[in-house]
Amino acid sequence: MNREPKTILGIDPGYGRMGYAVLRCSGSDAELVICGCIETPKTELHEKRLSQIANEVRALFDEHKPGRLAIEKLLFTKNQTTGIGVAESRGVVLAIAGAFNVGVVELGPKQVKQAVTGYGASDKKGVQDMVKRILKLDDVPKPDDAADACAIALAGSLL
Repeated sequence: MNREPKTILGIDPGYGRMGYAVLRCSGSDAELVICGCIETPKTELHEKRLSQIANEVRALFDEHKPGRLAIEKLLFTKNQTTGIGVAESRGVVLAIAGAFNVGVVELGPKQVKQAVTGYGASDKKGVQDMVKRILKLDDVPKPDDAADACAIALAGSLL
């Protein structure tokens, strides 16, 4: 059995704010390396916002060399403009994973909740509390998008 630590990049897709988390996993242990958000200004041109996302995600791949990308599946939204931006930013991330030959795990929200808490209908606070506990953190990562990316990375590490 391969016990070498693996690096997982978790992404909570977004257009205005995309959460990311890098975990180093070995066996049943997971360590948070870094988490945060990529934020794009609403005043910037659409293509510039996507370019910023691409550059910052590429930098995460370059620096941390993940062996797997865990990304949340896109849910349909009533606001089509927001949904399209999120879908396009998600596509940027998937293209970068492909360019780096990194395997991708796509997870729905219920799958993430089930993997992290053992209950697929957990609320956000329950998921965040488990993220804090599993990663042995003093506080829940902020903002919520970063905490969500941690949960997605944790779920992706189990598959």
